[in-house]
Amino acid sequence: MRSRLFPDFNLANFAMVAMGKLASGLAVWMLLINAAFALQVNGCGTVGEGILVDYRMAKSEVNSAANAAARKMLHTIEYVHFTTPVETLQSGFASKLPGPDITYTLQRVPNHYRALLSMVSLGEREKTSKPPGSEYSLECWFQRGVAIFPDDNTVRMLYAQYLYKSSRDKEAEAQLGVASRQAADNAFTLNNIGLVYFDAKNYEQSLLHAHKAYALGLGNMILKEQLKSAGKWEEPAEAPQAEPAKKP
Repeated sequence: MRSRLFPDFNLANFAMVAMGKLASGLAVWMLLINAAFALQVNGCGTVGEGILVDYRMAKSEVNSAANAAARKMLHTIEYVHFTTPVETLQSGFASKLPGPDITYTLQRVPNHYRALLSMVSLGEREKTSKPPGSEYSLECWFQRGVAIFPDDNTVRMLYAQYLYKSSRDKEAEAQLGVASRQAADNAFTLNNIGLVYFDAKNYEQSLLHAHKAYALGLGNMILKEQLKSAGKWEEPAEAPQAEPAKKP
């Protein structure tokens, strides 16, 4: 499933803008190198056993020891298990099927956006909710990503797109609602949420998020143009001016 939001899978900048605050340095190291905890996800196994990498840290351009370690670990995982043939569903490394290698990638990097999209694409190609070689169902992979990295708005948006395609609109909008609240005054994230709403033909919420993003100074007008082309664009209402105080 190639997301219209991220057609070239180049999500590093978006992830860093949307990520918000991470845990303290000590907690990050525990999470990155050898997770000292395991999070049970209802019906979807355990997240946090062994090495666990936050995709946002690995894609960050911030020069820190933790980010450098994350980048190195991600490179190792992708070099072996998330190669171009795996990502494009041509073949696997561990087996002829790409499913086991995408599974390994998501076990180690639960919020790996490209791997999530590849797993969904594999499910769509095979017409099943649990692709061959996948340890869990498609929805489980999203639930695992949200559970371990609840502040990752990109995972929530990708999950919402999956839910919309499954005709589960209310659940999709619940994920987008959380992402919108967490985005706060992040214009880039609000714009992307508006794009997800637009694709789902929820033009009211799409317009609302466009207004918020542009009020915060976003210069990208793609969402506005798309709303215009659908006949759904409206200029934001001007705030009423306060009447001058009357002299006593």
